[in-house]
Amino acid sequence: MEHVIAEKKKTPSTIERRAFLIGAGAAAVGLVWLYARENEPVHAEAAAAGSPKMVTIVEFADSGKREGKKSVDRVIKSEEEWKKQLSALSFEVTRQAGTERAYTNEDPNAHAKGIFRCICCDNALFDSSTKFDSGTGWPSFWEPIAKENVVETVDASLGMVRTAVSCRLCDAHLGHVFDDGPRPTGLRYCMNSVAMKFVKSS
Repeated sequence: MEHVIAEKKKTPSTIERRAFLIGAGAAAVGLVWLYARENEPVHAEAAAAGSPKMVTIVEFADSGKREGKKSVDRVIKSEEEWKKQLSALSFEVTRQAGTERAYTNEDPNAHAKGIFRCICCDNALFDSSTKFDSGTGWPSFWEPIAKENVVETVDASLGMVRTAVSCRLCDAHLGHVFDDGPRPTGLRYCMNSVAMKFVKSS
């Protein structure tokens, strides 16, 4: 009889302990989900909606010559307008934060002299002189042509935290930047080739 009473006395605390653990676990899962949702790549149209109408970028001639800073209207188009302008893959990557498969579109080891411009708005993004062989299958650079021309944001999608890179002029998603690149910056701007177009210097 005493044994039964003892068991009954233990039961409520055991239930409370289990309820607490389950509740704490659910709360932790909820916090992780909220963090990931708040930091996932934002589609370009959503990013543009809360952005200023004017931006300051550095303009470059096709030769790569720096022409100076300029304040210009942000390039904003509807989803349908972008679909008409871009290929299906370029639209998926630039406007919906997609990723192309490695080694599928541009030779990542090509080193012709020129600059890489945004496929959506022609904003200058990278100079070929900063391109290097990363072995990843995507064109990689150790720095952008001008820091003013790109935007870096937190990307917590796919269960990891990365730094996403987008075009400042039109919010196009370009790729990600990592800290395993060569000198002098130690950075690797790993870009989607379909997010850019190469303009060869004459």
